[in-house]
Amino acid sequence: MENEAHVAQPVVKTAERRKTERKTKHKRQPRYHVILWNDDDHSFPYVVRMLQQLFGHPNPRGYKLADEVDKSGRAIVLTTTMEHAELKRDQIHAFGRDDLVDLCRGSMSASIEPEN
Repeated sequence: MENEAHVAQPVVKTAERRKTERKTKHKRQPRYHVILWNDDDHSFPYVVRMLQQLFGHPNPRGYKLADEVDKSGRAIVLTTTMEHAELKRDQIHAFGRDDLVDLCRGSMSASIEPEN
């Protein structure tokens, strides 16, 4: 019997081992909302153009978000990872003034907050 071929035994996973394997699987990064804040210094066309250029939102979606910002004071324009959210917030801040509004002093305001 010493010369018998070694037969592989099925591996029985214990509950603890399965738990450890689940923990080591890909962990999803926390998500963050990019919030666009309302002001009286920017026109609807400016908001739509900005959302299209920075986020790729088509005109109907841009108008819907511009309307939401106008009516509720804020709108979530993107939900993504923290690094990407910070980039998009910074791009909003750097987008520049609205040439259609004479009293416009600069870009719109945006912030990020964790998705709940």
